[in-house]
Amino acid sequence: MIEISVVIPTYNRVSMLSRALASVLASVYPHFECIIVDDGSTDATDAFLATQRDPRIHVIRFSHNRGVSAARNAGVARATGQFVAFLDSDDVWDKKKLKVQHDYLIKNPNVSLCQTKEIWIRNGVRVNPPKTHEKISGDIFLASLARCMITPSSVMLRRELFTQYGGFNEDLRACEDYDLWLRITAHEHVGLIESNLLTRYGGHADQLSASTPVLDSLRVKALANLVTRGRLSNEQMTATKAVLTTKLSILRDGALKRNLAQEVENYDNLRKSCGIW
Repeated sequence: MIEISVVIPTYNRVSMLSRALASVLASVYPHFECIIVDDGSTDATDAFLATQRDPRIHVIRFSHNRGVSAARNAGVARATGQFVAFLDSDDVWDKKKLKVQHDYLIKNPNVSLCQTKEIWIRNGVRVNPPKTHEKISGDIFLASLARCMITPSSVMLRRELFTQYGGFNEDLRACEDYDLWLRITAHEHVGLIESNLLTRYGGHADQLSASTPVLDSLRVKALANLVTRGRLSNEQMTATKAVLTTKLSILRDGALKRNLAQEVENYDNLRKSCGIW
């Protein structure tokens, strides 16, 4: 019986994909399927996937690049397990990760999402994550407003939770995780496994955080959507508007200095629509 559906989105990362997939297949927990979503790759990804014969592997191929949100959503739509675990194609899991998280969620039925601690590798060297990124558990919504506090590759969640909150926003090419986790943590507590069961590799040029300009312009869209939906408590709404106001002011000032009149107007209209004018 399939209990966990692993979803790996990938785009032109064949060498890293092979490493990520190997870490999944090495799992000590056997009751999983692995759904790889090839997001329109033009490298040797298709040829590599054609060589994979493990029956637990399922492949979805997009004819063109649609973005990581669409890829993850398509993977979950195909999933059959009651739990979903995401793995970015440049990251690697410990062989015990699926078992530890599965056992945790079974023992804690009131928790619908948990993550693990992680090891950071940057340009081939292990580094310590900054204190601002230290993982916490419980009600983490307020802490998550300033920065994304959940790593997609560390997450396991109940599939029904993903469906309940509408999945990843396909209009966002980046910061899609920030957006979804805020929507979820506004109403749900997050569990934390106090073990480094994920290794994150960074420093390569195709990371979204490195290749997508002005990430805060995407974060303000996520925050604005959160405000206008009106499903926050008074404390949450006040805190969200405060962070949104700060980010909008910085972006507006930057646009003003560069004489980008249309951007200035867009930011002003966004402030008005969110009631922070």
